[in-house]
Amino acid sequence: MSQTARQMRIPDETHPISISDHGETVEVYLAGARIARSDRALKLAEASYPHVFYIPREDVDMSALQRREDTSYCPFKGDANYYDIAAGEETAEKAVWTYEAPYEAVAPIKDHLAFYIDKVEVRSA
Repeated sequence: MSQTARQMRIPDETHPISISDHGETVEVYLAGARIARSDRALKLAEASYPHVFYIPREDVDMSALQRREDTSYCPFKGDANYYDIAAGEETAEKAVWTYEAPYEAVAPIKDHLAFYIDKVEVRSA
């Protein structure tokens, strides 16, 4: 999609997005290795989708992540970048996403990472 074809959309009653402090510890594991642990995770609820935890980069073992070249676009959040995760003998491809320059409506997720729950184990205490 060309940059000029992209249109930013603002969350509203037809497509609501809310971001809140989760308030509990969130941990992410791959092949038994802890990739992230945070008491500062954000919980993003968007429309009818399942909620997603966004974890601050400082609480993620970035040495286990390898940045990918591919990106995607969300009209509500902006451009997403992706990472693979390697733990021991296992690699989870495109298991992490982040919005490095999110739109103003979702600005709190800047400098946070989210994990695909079908590729890693996410625990919330």
